[in-house]
Order: sequence, then C-alpha cells, then structure tokens
Amino acid sequence: MTAVSVGDEIAAREFPISRADLVRYAGASGDFNPIHWNERFAKSVGLPDVIAHGMFTMATAIRVVTDWTGDPGAVLEYSVRFTRPVVVPDPDGATLTVGGSVRSIREDGLLEVDLTATVDGQTVLAKARAVVRPPRTG
Repeated sequence: MTAVSVGDEIAAREFPISRADLVRYAGASGDFNPIHWNERFAKSVGLPDVIAHGMFTMATAIRVVTDWTGDPGAVLEYSVRFTRPVVVPDPDGATLTVGGSVRSIREDGLLEVDLTATVDGQTVLAKARAVVRPPRTG
C-alpha cells in the first residue's frame, strides 16, 4: 500500500442486516428491547417496523475502517450522530452502505476519517468520524 493522502477514499461496502443478525446482537449485548425483534411491538410504538440496535449499526459501519487498516486496534476514537433508524423488514432485511475518506492527517501521523452510512440512499449516521493509525503496509 502506498502512503495515505488527504482525500483518499475508503471503498464503500454493503452490509446486509437481517432479523437474525439483530437477535444474535441482542444475545451478545443483552439488549432485548422488543423494538429490535418484534414487528408487532415496534409498530405499536410508532416505528415503521423492527429497527437495528444503534450500537449494532455503529459497529457495522466502522468495519470499513478496520478492514482498510488491517487492524481493529487501529481505531483510537470513533463517534457518530444517529440520524434515522435502520429499519429491518422481514424477510429481506436492510443493506447498510458505508464508505469513507481521509479527512486529515495529524502532525502525529494519525488519520482523521469521515464515514458515510446510508440505507436506501438515506443517511443513517451523520458526523461519523474516526481517528485511526494508518493502514499496515506490506
């Protein structure tokens, strides 16, 4: 890999999200809120359908960066603003599309990366930014 420059793009990836993914995440996180698995309940509280956990969405989005750097430990800071829920209809699920670009290179060599995260062309995470060590070379 060559040196990283400001403006370099991180290739966009698509991440399918199914109801089964949400159930597995609920088990791992302990967050069994029925809005994440029970369609009837989700609709009864005004949601369009079951929605993905915010932290699941956030964790899925950062995968483009951890894959790009080759090291999950390279992510030193990460923040997002949730702009809309990721609706996960049955049986088709949803597809989260995530890409990024190098916003800046700090004096210490760390990279500031901006991410875009959309579902069906609509932004689901805004101000998604990470501070990371540069990708591994060789």
